[in-house]
Amino acid sequence: MTGHDAGDLARRLAENAEAVCRQYLSAGRRHGNYWLVGDVRNTPGRSLFVRLHDTANGRAGKWTDAQSGEHGDLLDVIRESLGLVDFRDVADEARAFLSLPRPDPIPSAQDRPARKLGSASSSEAARRLWAMSGPITGTPVETYLCRRNMTLLHGTGALRFHPCCYYRPDEHSPTEIWPAMIAAVTDLEGRVTGVHRTWLAADGRGKAPVEYPRRALGGLLGHAVRFGPVSDVLAAGEGIETVLSLREIMPDLPLAACLSSAHLAAMAFPPMLRRLYVLRDDDPAGDHAVTTLMARTQEAGIECLVLSPRLADFNDDLRYLGRGAMRAILHPQLAPQDVARFLHPVTH
Repeated sequence: MTGHDAGDLARRLAENAEAVCRQYLSAGRRHGNYWLVGDVRNTPGRSLFVRLHDTANGRAGKWTDAQSGEHGDLLDVIRESLGLVDFRDVADEARAFLSLPRPDPIPSAQDRPARKLGSASSSEAARRLWAMSGPITGTPVETYLCRRNMTLLHGTGALRFHPCCYYRPDEHSPTEIWPAMIAAVTDLEGRVTGVHRTWLAADGRGKAPVEYPRRALGGLLGHAVRFGPVSDVLAAGEGIETVLSLREIMPDLPLAACLSSAHLAAMAFPPMLRRLYVLRDDDPAGDHAVTTLMARTQEAGIECLVLSPRLADFNDDLRYLGRGAMRAILHPQLAPQDVARFLHPVTH
């Protein structure tokens, strides 16, 4: 298949973008001019968005994963959602969907190679951004977290501040500059493999007024934003603010923010881990992550317990119910030995 043929298939799929999404990204749903889903492998969630019609900002059929930085077209959606390797199979599937005849013969030497997704994001670029960032004390990052009732910020070395972090909603838009909270994504040995950016308003009193104020860069799979030294007990959740909210009540409990439900489900387990607490977000994607981790921990011989918030997530519990209520919510969900070990009396 020539590049022209591949381009023609991609164009025809884009003309039927919503139908393609309903077929191959069935775990998602339409929201305005976009189809939202967890990732290109059809995980439930809202991280990936597919443009359904041409706009001033981009062409129909183009998609971006706001968490991982992956991007591509609808041929990539077909390949990844079905787990296909040979582009000839991708093309056959696309033609079948479009009710097009298969050409004969297909010159295999000109098959379009499967390209690596997320080429715009790299671990090296993430490490450079991390090195250019500084401490959060006295910055909009500290203001932002404190306004969300997170005040125990000692020991949060995984967070830094960048005063002028570039932001572009997509490759066709102009670059903007906003202050940002930069979080280090690390492997089990502590090596920085990526970063997570939360763009903030200049005064830190909220997120920046941009379409996608959170994005990851670099290698995420299996890794996490980590708080506290590795131990035999670990609590893991999706969002940074979710795990930091738990830290307000259990400051000595090691924590990991995996940044999305798909990456939470795929997290790597520390060798010494004996008990994993999963911080469940109250949505279908969170339930999927819990189910996956239950199976993985059982196979690995690790005890897995679920911590459920009263409201949508633990930051909502912290902000709207308070620390005393959060302590009461968590107490019966913890293993008895961890109550005395980690659940401190509320003193602030």
